[in-house]
Amino acid sequence: MEDHLKYMNEAIQEAYKAQELGEVPIGAVIVKDNEIIARGFNLRETLKDPTAHAEIIAIKQASKILGGWRLTGCTLYVTLEPCQMCAGALIQSRVDHLVFATRDEKAGCAVSLVNLLQDARFNHQVQITEGVLKEESAKLLRDFFINLRKSKF
Repeated sequence: MEDHLKYMNEAIQEAYKAQELGEVPIGAVIVKDNEIIARGFNLRETLKDPTAHAEIIAIKQASKILGGWRLTGCTLYVTLEPCQMCAGALIQSRVDHLVFATRDEKAGCAVSLVNLLQDARFNHQVQITEGVLKEESAKLLRDFFINLRKSKF
């Protein structure tokens, strides 16, 4: 659990980078052999790219570093439960383990709406751990949206 806290704290630091750019504060890190090999944060608005989620950015970076698309032996830490696109990318990249902080009741596809990651019909399943630094991540997101709504009025 101590490692989970350490790496989720790193993902939260990535989320703050997104927030500084006015992006929804979601951050991710990928760990292999107890070392962070990739980082990502939400850049959808900045890049004008609907696929520029923290997880996708980290997966692409990890693939380059490892020299291939298979991320076996890797754990992805992310501050918000992955959407269907990111859950699919976790399956396709063969990530072994997902650790996420807080659920996404509107778009989460690890536990909230569906569990794509452990569907036996796919050729790969991903172990899931949820709730690591849940309150910190949820507060970061909640505060972001409160401030966003205030700035629109």
